[in-house]
Amino acid sequence: MLDIDLLRSFVSVVDAGGFTRAGERVHRTQSTVSQQIKRLEDEVGRPLLVRNGKQATLTEEGERLLSYARRILALEREARDVISRPVADGIVRLGIPEDFAAYRLAEMLSDFVRARPTLRLDVRCGLSVAHQRALELGELDLALFKRRAGQGDCVASWPEQLRWVTSREHPVDIRRDPVPLAVAEQGCLYRERLIHAIETAGRSWHIAYMSPNLPGIQAAVSAGLGVSILPEIAILPEHRVIDTAGGFPPITNTELALGVAEHATPATRLLAEMLAEFCVGLGSRKAA
Repeated sequence: MLDIDLLRSFVSVVDAGGFTRAGERVHRTQSTVSQQIKRLEDEVGRPLLVRNGKQATLTEEGERLLSYARRILALEREARDVISRPVADGIVRLGIPEDFAAYRLAEMLSDFVRARPTLRLDVRCGLSVAHQRALELGELDLALFKRRAGQGDCVASWPEQLRWVTSREHPVDIRRDPVPLAVAEQGCLYRERLIHAIETAGRSWHIAYMSPNLPGIQAAVSAGLGVSILPEIAILPEHRVIDTAGGFPPITNTELALGVAEHATPATRLLAEMLAEFCVGLGSRKAA
């Protein structure tokens, strides 16, 4: 590994054009700077400077090393600056459901971060069961997650309205037996509730399309590959809501919950308040 002090003296000699002025720059004597250049040359095994009295010019090897030396010194200064810089707001680790990631929440989070240059926001998007577990294990500071209504403590919760949906252009014949379903992977609350409702109604079913993400399920429903349940914010213009008269029972007893870690930072609690306001506003927009 090349010594930072030796590289600093080397660059100073090049920039100053000689050993005397370089010594003044790095606050060392001319002889000390000369010795450092000799040590650096010994380390790389090549002559780096041609000495001509008080002046020095680069050899071919010195020219090649110079650009690397400047980059190494710049990185060293950057590392020192990053480590010593105070981090006032710290890090907030947030988990959100996938349908919210595709909605206006991303804009709110962006505004929140831009207003706090010293904050680092780490967002995870995925299954609610994973976010709920991560919050319990201390791997998240804050999380929005879907769950059965009243399942454990939370800061706030909002009842969900889930709708049965099919394709507007290529609707599935809801009298089909078995009913084709478009669902997420195992562990998804919606998948569990959907299958339970179908079986409670005495209908048979099969999984026609399974996707690990929301856009895949939305696309499958749009194409008419299967029916599914979606929250209202995830229903697309290409979808048609199936009313309960079609033999599909309503999906109830689910909610969106907001959880915050016990020892949350002020920045985390502020973001929690903003998320709560967002969710309240979301309900108002749906009601309108």
